[in-house]
Amino acid sequence: MTQLAEHPTVKQFREQRAGRTHLPETQVLDVAWLRQLCLEAGADDVGFVESDRPEIADQKPEIQSVFPRTKTLISFVCRMNRDNIRTPARSISNLEFHHTTDETNDVARQIVSSLEKIGVGAINGGAAGFPMETDRWGSKMWVISHKPVAVAAGLGQMGIHRNVIHPKFGNFILLGTVLVDATVTEYSHPIVYSPCLECKLCVAACPTGAISPDGQFNFSACYTHNYREFMGGFSDWVENIADSKNARDYRKKVSGAETVSMWQSLSFGANYKAAYCMAVCPAGEDVIGPFLTNRKQFLNDVVRPLQNKPETIYVVPNTDAEEYVARRFPHKKTKRVSNGLAGQGTIRSFLRGLNFVFQKGKSKGINAVYHFTFTGKEEVKATVTIRDEKLLVSEGHVGQPDLKLTADSQTWLRFLRKEANLVWALLRRKIRIQGSPKLLLAFGRCFPS
Repeated sequence: MTQLAEHPTVKQFREQRAGRTHLPETQVLDVAWLRQLCLEAGADDVGFVESDRPEIADQKPEIQSVFPRTKTLISFVCRMNRDNIRTPARSISNLEFHHTTDETNDVARQIVSSLEKIGVGAINGGAAGFPMETDRWGSKMWVISHKPVAVAAGLGQMGIHRNVIHPKFGNFILLGTVLVDATVTEYSHPIVYSPCLECKLCVAACPTGAISPDGQFNFSACYTHNYREFMGGFSDWVENIADSKNARDYRKKVSGAETVSMWQSLSFGANYKAAYCMAVCPAGEDVIGPFLTNRKQFLNDVVRPLQNKPETIYVVPNTDAEEYVARRFPHKKTKRVSNGLAGQGTIRSFLRGLNFVFQKGKSKGINAVYHFTFTGKEEVKATVTIRDEKLLVSEGHVGQPDLKLTADSQTWLRFLRKEANLVWALLRRKIRIQGSPKLLLAFGRCFPS
């Protein structure tokens, strides 16, 4: 076997290395050059954030895990065509989302390729959209959270609708991130104002009431309807198939249009049911003109067609969203479904998910502290406090409880998946409570799934 030192590739590498007079340990990239490289790759705007920036400190472990040499994060935006997003024809909107998503991922790949050619290490910081790390279902599935990076890079601020609003392009953008093994001569900083106009048009257009005027966000309402054909909604559809006795029974549960819609999502990419909050947002220098010029016309052309559209709104039974649709949009039909979040599979996922499925309206009048003790396969202690229509979930037992619940972890998860009866579990002492059972029932009303 040839000695490694005599291999042609090894010899060539060492000869080239010997010919260099200086071997820098780190590279510093000129910011103007790097910006131009990103724009030529197809980005519409770009900013740069050092890896130790405090605003993204919570992402540092993930960054170190996927690319330990990261020194700089490149954040960039790709602009979408506004009227394609605004139309009531969701097929056109979804086509725009899919094309721009592909473009955004291509831009990230092109930036990485260009840097790699000059010897600078870089990787995509995770996809725009999908795919994601699905083995982490029930926790953070995505690699890098693009939104806080974009804000730190000066590419906008978060609006009341939870979308990043670019000062020029508005919220009609998709975000990408590239991790780079090099520093930059100058870094970007957040913009000093919020482009959000606080016009509340996103509140008015949202068919599920997910966006509150006071800034609170009902994740479950948005997730259940807008993302019906993603993840949890897909799981619910599969379980409908599994639970059906035959084709006729299936058709009682799922309409032909719903089956075809799911086929379309599986074939061409998962489709959003609404995203109306993005459609109606008038913020941004390039976007604001029609809103300021003729507000009434803007409402008639953009907002009301979405409000007036007859459509099916997917809701979890007995939620704030179900009540909201009936009250605000009586011409829209509701369909009761599961959001698919109960089957995530771990106690910690259950506790993490409480914030996402909490129903503010259902918590009126509740002022209670719950101590949870999970035993068996997962030993976890937690405190859940519901007070003033707000939720707080804490590690361990905190404060004086109004109700104590001790449960075998696997039994509790089976109960959440509706595979175990609560009365049976109480009789078998797999679940034990100390305190008024009414408090447990009140707790359940706040977290329908």
